Amino acid sequence: MFELPILLQIGWTSLATSTYYVLFAVAFALTLKVAQVWNFVQAGVMGLAFYAMYAAMLKWGWPTAAGFTFGLAVAVAAAVASEVWGYRVLRRRRSPGLLLFIFAIVVAEFVAYLLSLLFGTEPQSLKKSLVSEVHLVGGVAITAWDLEALGITIAACAALAFYLRRTRQGQFMQAVADNGELAELYGISANRAYVIAMAIAAILVSIGIYLYGTRASMIPNAPLELILLAVIATILGGIGSLAGAAISAVFLSVLQSASILVIPSQWQSSLTYVVLFVVILFFPTGFRLPAWMAAKMRAR
Repeated sequence: MFELPILLQIGWTSLATSTYYVLFAVAFALTLKVAQVWNFVQAGVMGLAFYAMYAAMLKWGWPTAAGFTFGLAVAVAAAVASEVWGYRVLRRRRSPGLLLFIFAIVVAEFVAYLLSLLFGTEPQSLKKSLVSEVHLVGGVAITAWDLEALGITIAACAALAFYLRRTRQGQFMQAVADNGELAELYGISANRAYVIAMAIAAILVSIGIYLYGTRASMIPNAPLELILLAVIATILGGIGSLAGAAISAVFLSVLQSASILVIPSQWQSSLTYVVLFVVILFFPTGFRLPAWMAAKMRAR
């Protein structure tokens, strides 16, 4: 039997760690929902944001706020460019979905290769020291980073929910997501909605990669692995559901952290692929409650 303090610590740590997974997953789910693309370019955007922040903060000595803003600007510019000069061109040519998927993979791989040439393959972080102030609460170690990450992530998700539900442009985005051709008939620009979706996704992954980089080190290929969890969360949560993607990301983070109790460390890296296979085979349309349980919940 595992001791309760150990389980509580794993639970809290995995919840804190899930913050950047949630942001990555929501960003991926948003572009899939609105633009109807499996946006693996997001991995390249994540890498560009991280190394732009790294160069600004640690190489050039900029203040943290300025360095983050620079990385954010680079990420948004890259994401918008991929939409305007990539996806939009392919849509105009009526290219099959597979070609858009290949385009995204090639861009992500190229960015990882370019970053390796520019910055090397040694792990880098966004702080000279990753040590954070620790407080013990009921035997559970809670760091200042944990609280900051949770607060930032909740605020970012709340801001996105408000934007989509309460603003005119957010409602236009949802209309395009539901039926782009019908939205066009009502005078709503689908292309504009796609660009905004890509820009918002870039903002979310910039926040997420900042949180990641202030907690752990990263190499140029790391975003390609991180985005796999975003893909799994998007599928498991139900394609088109941003809340489902967020909840699934938390679940996957807990699963990944708790697995250390039963899986040897040398097998940890394979867990992501095992989960991906299971989700694709058994939950291709997302996890759904049994019919009787769903009916009971609706009755309440």
